Amino acid sequence: MTIVELRQYTLHPGARDTLIELFEREFVTGQEAAGITVGARFRDLDDPDRFVWLRSFPDMAQRARALHVFYGGPVWQAHREEANATMADSDDVLLLSGPGFPAPSDAGPVVATLCHPTDPDAFAPHVERYVRGDLPPGTPRPQALHRTEHAENTYPTLPVRTGEDVLLWFTQGKTAPVAPDVVARHLKRAPQQLRLAPVHHIT
Repeated sequence: MTIVELRQYTLHPGARDTLIELFEREFVTGQEAAGITVGARFRDLDDPDRFVWLRSFPDMAQRARALHVFYGGPVWQAHREEANATMADSDDVLLLSGPGFPAPSDAGPVVATLCHPTDPDAFAPHVERYVRGDLPPGTPRPQALHRTEHAENTYPTLPVRTGEDVLLWFTQGKTAPVAPDVVARHLKRAPQQLRLAPVHHIT
């Protein structure tokens, strides 16, 4: 397991493609050079002004070091004003423990399902049994199960969401199974599902 950030940016109207072009050209390799693993990047299919992406780190100490290197380094310093100009809000960030999620090889649609269980430890076995195991034949299988990481934020310059427990997984395809009643009764509210389109790598 690694430390994963799920980052959801609300952008100014019409600015998403500008940020994506900059991100793919400068920030993927720039972050990787600092020791950050950049995961999948997505356009939100239901919000034209939302950009969703993931990055991961071996542990919280390495997260602090890598973020310090990147945000203090030449790539971010050269392009931060251009990037920040596209963003209305960049603080919707979940700090998670899990395997991360790379960009799908076929670049097809993906659904991210976020659940807020009343008891995360009791809920995890239900996810394994009813969401991963007991699905009709041909139903897309959830992948990359993540849960909230409650460690102290080691890079407080960038805020993360606190005070909540989330279980999250990804499903490839335009739709994903909704949690059945036996799972839903363990949730504080209905699951949130993000319909996402992977960003194609710019060559």
